[in-house]
This record gives sequence, C-alpha cells and structure tokens, in this order.
Amino acid sequence: MSNDLHVSAHAPAAPAPPGADWDPTTLLDRYDAVRAHTEALAAPLSPEDQTVQSMPDVSPTKWHRAHVTWFFETFVLADNEPGFAPFQDKYWFLFNSYYEGVGPRYSRPDRGVISRPGAHEVGDYRRNVDDRMRDLVTGLDDGTLTKLADTIELGFHHEQQHQELLLMDIKHVLSRNPLQPVYAGRPSATSVPDRLGWVSFDGGLVEIGSEGTAFCFDNELPLHQEWLAPYRLADRLVTNGEWMEFMADGGYRRHELWLSDGWAKVTGEGWRAPFYWTEVDGVWFEHTLHGTFPVDPGLPAAHVSHYEADAYATWAGKRLPTEAEWEHAARTVDGPDGTGRATGYHPQAAGAAHGGLRQMFGDCWEWTGSAYLPYPGFQPASGAIGEYNGKFMSGQMVLRGGCALTPPGHARATYRNFFPPGARWALSGVRLAEGGAA
Repeated sequence: MSNDLHVSAHAPAAPAPPGADWDPTTLLDRYDAVRAHTEALAAPLSPEDQTVQSMPDVSPTKWHRAHVTWFFETFVLADNEPGFAPFQDKYWFLFNSYYEGVGPRYSRPDRGVISRPGAHEVGDYRRNVDDRMRDLVTGLDDGTLTKLADTIELGFHHEQQHQELLLMDIKHVLSRNPLQPVYAGRPSATSVPDRLGWVSFDGGLVEIGSEGTAFCFDNELPLHQEWLAPYRLADRLVTNGEWMEFMADGGYRRHELWLSDGWAKVTGEGWRAPFYWTEVDGVWFEHTLHGTFPVDPGLPAAHVSHYEADAYATWAGKRLPTEAEWEHAARTVDGPDGTGRATGYHPQAAGAAHGGLRQMFGDCWEWTGSAYLPYPGFQPASGAIGEYNGKFMSGQMVLRGGCALTPPGHARATYRNFFPPGARWALSGVRLAEGGAA
C-alpha cells in the first residue's frame, strides 16, 4: 500500500460515553471500533516498515499490533473462555511487555529481530482473538459481563495508548530512511506567529485527580486536595521561532541553564536542537509524519526532553508548571476535543488569542516540573494487571494534555503521562509558568 495514504480518512474509534453501562452490543461496538483504528493506522505501512526497530525505545508496528492483542488474550480470554488455549504458545513470551506476573518476556531492545511472525501472521492473530472475544462477550451472563467490563475497557484504553506509540515509533523509523518516506498527507498551511500571553489563577486548596465515576487509570486516583499558591500559565505552547531564539542565544552551549544530568546529555550526545531538526546549509528542517520541511516558526516546538524544557524555561526566566497547577488550569477550559484531529499528525498553531488558555489538549504532551509519584492513598490493582502504572513511579517526569497523535476520547484533564527526563522521541512540548511554587 502507498506510503502516502492519508490515514485520517479511516474513521477513528468513537469515544465511549462517560461512565458507560456496558451491554454486549455496546461493548463489542466499542471493541470493534478501537481494534479497527489500530489496523487503519498500520495500513499505510509495508511489512518491512512494520518490522523495523530503529532504537531500543521504539517497538516495531507489528509488535504493537500483537501486544495489544496479547493483552485481551491474557487478561480476558485466559480466565474466562471455555477450553482456553493460547493462539500460539510462544506469543505469550514474544508479546508480553513488562508483566512479571504473567511470565518471562523477550528483550525489548531486540524486538526488531523478530522477523517471524510477520505482519500478515500478526493479522491472523488479531482476527483469531477478535473472533474469540466476540464469542465470549455475546455468551456472558449479566453478572460475568459486569465483572469483566472494567478489564475490557482498560484494554480499549491500553490499545489507544499503543495507537499513539505506534505513530511515535514509526515516525522515528521513517526518519532513519534516507528516502524520507511520507506516512500521511501534507500538513496544514504555514502558521502565523503571535505574541505569548498569560492567564492568572488564584490557587488555594484545589481538588486534583479523578473521582473514578468515569474511566481512568489507577494512577489518576484518588481524588485529593492540594494547596496552590497564585500562579500564571502561558496561554500557548512555546513556538519553534521562540526556540530558535533560545538556540541563537547559546541555549545548548550554556551550562548554567541546564540541570546536571541534562548538561551531561547535551555534551554526551551533541544536542543542538529539538530531536527531529536537521540543519542543511544554514537552514533548519523538521521531520514529520507528513514529510520533512523547513522549520515553521509559528508551530509548537516539539520532541524536546524534560531537560530541554527546563533549560528553556530557565533561559526565559520562567519555570515549568507543576502537574497540579496544569490540571487545575485545564479544568477551566473546554474538554479535549482537539485530540485525534483529522487535519494532521503534527502540532498546529495556537490560533487567535482570546484571553484564555490555548493548546491545552491535542498538540503536544506538556512537560511539567513534577516527578511521577503516587497520589496520597494510591493503591495499584491486585494481580499482574496492577503492574500497569505503579511500578514505574521512579525516575520519570509527568506530562499532561495529549498530543496530535492521541486518539479521540483518550485524553482528559486528569490523565498522567510519564517519560524519563531525557526522552525526546515522544511528541512533547513546553508551556511556561511563573509565580506559585518554585
């Protein structure tokens, strides 16, 4: 299939209603929509594209497709399907990601050497599990359906996470190809830069986290109170043009701007610009899923690490918001309707200023100054599925807001994403803060 097929022509999975009361038909409609969207995202890619692992943090496309299928087979079918037998014994080893409670798993950095099963065989696996899931759900009594619905719904959101990762990962894969292949159609029109504004918040004792009445991951619980001093947030993300000013002022050469570990990354890996920027004859170009183009100064600066975000904020005389500040502010704006937009797979310009916050959802994941730690009273789920979030609460920083690759219905104000501070391949950007807690 052509590598320039515009994937957004495929209908994405529709959001589930908040606090959905699942019945077999509604649950299977949602299941089919989520599963079909994964296949639509993979459709423009050749079998060879789907096998490449371009760095240890990247997983091959076919691995993502298989792993999310393994999730349903492992956590739903295994304990509930009459006469259960795995589709293929070794798949439980190949496609387990990090669940120690399930058993051993194949080394993550070596996923690219799994030439078999191929992309077509992974499709067979997906279809087999899909058929078995449909048979299971349609045959469940009401009590068992109620018991399993939460796990199946978790599987939907787990697959949506991997839909986003699939796009982040194939972006890196295609960036390493000297032919510069294009994943999707051309981006939107060139942007017009605008002046950065500020929005003030009184702070005080605020509620943070999810009430748990609609779907959330366990790390969003429990709802709790935090004290915030008055603070201000930038009304939009930092732009490429502003980032170029940081670069021109020696931002990547001035050690005093950087955290110690960040400076070690700058000097050790030769950072000079955001991750997908390349300088050619004095002109900076940016690789995107739409192709490689001269850097647009009005678009958000993207694919920067927490170290870079913090250094930029220091250079600007500001700081990064805490995750509690970000969430408190996000509750004042409309919901995340901007995620999963059909207009492209790259952050867009902020649009006209209106006195409030812009770009809170659906352009770049926004680095915060908060370490990824449990909320007071956090309790992981029991069993292997409890490994989903809690065991990663060390050495990670929180990001908020979703990005241009986030599927519709997946982002929300309480969503806590997390990456190591040196990660750059995620679609991450910067919103500045001032005042409040230093």
